[in-house]
This record gives sequence, structure tokens and C-alpha cells, in this order.
Amino acid sequence: MRDIISELDCSYDYAKNIAKVLAKKKWTINLKRGTYLIVPLSAGVDAKYTEHEFIIASHLVSPYYIGYWSALNFYNMTEQTPLTVFIATTKRAKSRTIMDVRYRFITLDKKKFFGFSSISLGSDRVNISDREKTIADALDHPEYCGGMAEVAKCISNARDSISIEKVLEYAQRMGNSTIIKRLGFLLDILDIRYLELYPRMMGMISPGMSILDPTIRPRQDSKGKYNTKWNLLVNVPKDSLVSWKQESQ
Repeated sequence: MRDIISELDCSYDYAKNIAKVLAKKKWTINLKRGTYLIVPLSAGVDAKYTEHEFIIASHLVSPYYIGYWSALNFYNMTEQTPLTVFIATTKRAKSRTIMDVRYRFITLDKKKFFGFSSISLGSDRVNISDREKTIADALDHPEYCGGMAEVAKCISNARDSISIEKVLEYAQRMGNSTIIKRLGFLLDILDIRYLELYPRMMGMISPGMSILDPTIRPRQDSKGKYNTKWNLLVNVPKDSLVSWKQESQ
């Protein structure tokens, strides 16, 4: 609204009416109160236009970073393209749909809100978690990444481009030893070497049992198997966790 007032040197009420007319004709798209996406003339008379969803996300809440399944896809750790853009923030915000794209906000404690940087998308810049924070976040909340089998595939795909030590540092800073339990278990079944880090990981895990995949509801007849090495209730069969290997062959 301030931009309209500045450009036209008009009153607030007049600017408000202009904004309503432009929105009705679909030449602006309301992102949040007082923030609009201007549709360029190149979109044509039908005003059909698509801005990069990460750029739109950058205007919806502050502070923020693009993370979870969206970041996994951005770094080519997964070929799956999520239909939702996942946005980490310290604020509370309701999910919403803009131009047929769903934007979901994950509210994080301030101690977990780190590990991201600004990248260029055309002439714009957006915040996105780095590779290691993306993996740590995925292990923290696999429900925002397609489940633990998808996370296992992403770790396998990224094995040569991420630092496991850095993931551990992030997990420790986040204060969630379940991340380390899940990571250690997945490194085992994926046959990824981490011998030099093993003693450190053993000293970082808590004594209580954690669930491997919180997206899987336990069955009454079988809740899973206990893995005492990593203090995990393994509620997903190993074959299911690596089924993507056969699909890719």
C-alpha cells in the first residue's frame, strides 16, 4: 500500500481502492496483509503468471528459511518434487495456498533456527537450510520429508556431498539426541562408513528409547523391534527403508 501511495502521491483510501481493483482484475496477488505480488504485463490479458515458489515464500513470514522436503529437492537429494513448500520460522503462521501451491510453516524453537544461508534466484535472494541442516531437520521431523524411507534415500544420495560430523554438530546444537539415533541406524543399514565418529555418537545418545519413524502408526499386533545399539524402536522393516534401491535399478 505504501508503494501505491508513494508512486501516485494519493491518499490511503484511494490507494486501497486501487489495490482492490488490481486484485480483482488479477494483476496483483495478495501474499499477506500489505504485501502483493505484481503480475507483469508479459503474463498477457488473462494475467496467468507463475513466480518461483521460493521467492513467494520469502515474502510470507520473517524470519524464515526454506527447509525439509523442499530443501532436499533443491539439493537433488531426492527426485521427488513436493507439492508443498516447507518454510521454517520462529513465528506461528497458518498454511495457505497461493497460485495452486501450498505453503506450510514449521514453527521452530529459536535454538533450532540456524544453519541456513541466502542464495540467489534470479534477481532475488532467499534463505534455505544448508545440506547438513537439511539432513538434521529431516531426521528431527521426517513427517515433513515424506517419512524415514525417503530420508534414508536422501542420505544415501548425499553421502559424498555432506559432512556427517557437521550433521552431528547440528544435532547436538538442536538438543535432540533422537536425530543421532536415527542417523546412526540409517548409516548402518546404508553401509556408510563412520567408524571415526562412532565413539562420539555413542556418547551423545540418550538412554531412553526413541521411535525411528513417527509417521508410522504402531500396529496392535506388532509395534516393531528394539535396537539396543541406537536405543530405537524400529517400526519400519529394513526392506521398506531401502525399497527405493530396487526401484532405481
